[in-house]
Formats: sequence, C-alpha cells, structure tokens
Amino acid sequence: MTQVAQVLNAKPDHYVFTIAESASVYDAIKLMAEKGIGALIVMRHDEVVGIVTERDYARKIVLKDRSSKTTQVSEIMSRGVRYVQREQTSQDCMAIMTEHRLRHLPVIEKGRLIGMISIGDLVKDIISEQEFTIQQLEHYITGARS
Repeated sequence: MTQVAQVLNAKPDHYVFTIAESASVYDAIKLMAEKGIGALIVMRHDEVVGIVTERDYARKIVLKDRSSKTTQVSEIMSRGVRYVQREQTSQDCMAIMTEHRLRHLPVIEKGRLIGMISIGDLVKDIISEQEFTIQQLEHYITGARS
C-alpha cells in the first residue's frame, strides 16, 4: 500500500499554494488559474484555517451574484479542514475523500503544512499500482524473469 509520502514524492512538484484569509476571492481564483490548480489552503500566519476551491467560487460567488473583488476568501472558504499525515495510505485518503465528498487533502506533519494530495494524485497512484500488479502477473504466467 502506498503512503501519502510516496504520493507526494511522485508529484513532479509538490508545492502547496496558500492564500491569506483576508485576500479577495478574485485573487484566489487568479492564483488558481495561474497555477492550474483547483484549491488553495487558507492560512492565518502559519496556521491552516481553511480551504477554498473552484467549487466554493462557483457556488458562493457566481451563483449568488456576489463580487469576487470585494468578497474576502474567509467568507467563502470551508473551515474545519480535513487533512492527512505522511504515514497514512492512499486508501485512507480515498476513504476520507469519498466519505466527505472532498477533492483535496492537505498533508500536515508536526502541525505544519507540507503538501496537498488531490483525487487526481490518488487515481494516478492507483493506476500505477495496478499496472505493476498486471506486469508481475504477466511475468508469472509467461515465466519471464524481470
């Protein structure tokens, strides 16, 4: 079973992008667009206080006809962020994401934000594991040696 640490290390870059809770929603969406990501961790100094996603923007700004330039991130972010630790498994992450209908999980180590796991990262990992298993079974069946 793959651990979160391995999933993070497999990412081409495991930067985690953050934004202040006092920033405008416009700035958050602009940053997400520039980085090609769907979520930002909301910080107060060094503390994780929330997460803001494209889904939050669509449902709490666009559909309610609010201004993204005058609305602060703190007004639309999700609080009570669920997170995982490096030692947890991909299966743990999938269970949390499925149960709570999440697409992103921050990775925390000793109270410090160290990364972010997305559903896409987990799907990629699962596919990789399945390909390896298939390859090993094919080698076993055909008698080929690695």
